[in-house]
Amino acid sequence: MSIKSATSEAIVEAAEILKSGGLVGMPTETVYGLAANALDGQAVAKIFEAKGRPSFNPLIIHVPDIESAKAYVEITEVARLAAHHFWPGPLTLILPRKEGCPVSELASAGLDTLAIRVPSHPAAQELLKTCKLPVAAPSANKSGSLSPTTPAHVHDSLGASVDLILASGSCDVGLESTVLDLSGEKPVILRPGAVTAENLEEALGVSVEHEQGDTDAPKSPGMLLKHYAPDIPVRLNAIDVQEGEALLAFGSDKFMVARDFPSDMRRNLSESQDLHEAAANLFAMLKELDQSGANGIAVMAVPENGIGAAINDRLKRAAQKD
Repeated sequence: MSIKSATSEAIVEAAEILKSGGLVGMPTETVYGLAANALDGQAVAKIFEAKGRPSFNPLIIHVPDIESAKAYVEITEVARLAAHHFWPGPLTLILPRKEGCPVSELASAGLDTLAIRVPSHPAAQELLKTCKLPVAAPSANKSGSLSPTTPAHVHDSLGASVDLILASGSCDVGLESTVLDLSGEKPVILRPGAVTAENLEEALGVSVEHEQGDTDAPKSPGMLLKHYAPDIPVRLNAIDVQEGEALLAFGSDKFMVARDFPSDMRRNLSESQDLHEAAANLFAMLKELDQSGANGIAVMAVPENGIGAAINDRLKRAAQKD
């Protein structure tokens, strides 16, 4: 891990790291972010491992402008108005994922919405334009610790987990972005920040509510709301497949099913037992098996070590969704 001043040369290096699946400490106007290629599920999995997050919380996706955002989310009229007033800036919008959206399912925790924003920090803007990728970037710190507002904070919290920290002094805002959910009938603030409810109401011409959500799982960083879980039952630590069940495997599954087992009812998180690959595949494969016509999903055991703990956290939530 190295710390380099956010020069154009360092930003080009950081862009190459992101393209190759690495992690970058990225300055923004709010706090320093732990950046990864949002299109690469295995890179996104490294974020959760580095932060030690207890579960797969959805991440905020950073893009350089609203035109870039249109590739990933449905821009409603109210979203366009909010973006006009507050982008670039410390406002995250939760919007419906566009059909065929290539952002990793892991980055949005399997939800049909995406948290997205356009940062105003010059170094963040240059990095996004240089790498030409949507970037997932939660705060660059261990989960549960104070959010980082200097390069030293990132180094002290994450150390060698980060390939490169782009240093650009202290953050101007110093608080995480306001999160505004525009995926429902009314605008709702899920996380307060520098853009206040009063700012939003004046700009949008409508009342803006605050919502705490429930404690099941988060819809965005800083707010706990419902997460994706299959409609059919999930059976954990399976050593066999019962009649009518689909199989979500990890490692070799030859002993679990016969050769003629339907291919659309069989998915493998990682045949090579790579936990990063398994995390990247988790939500997409659960969705596919949920729609396979099976009456349940048998899930083979996943190790608890490393990011496996987060995978098992989500699987346990899916198994106990009621």
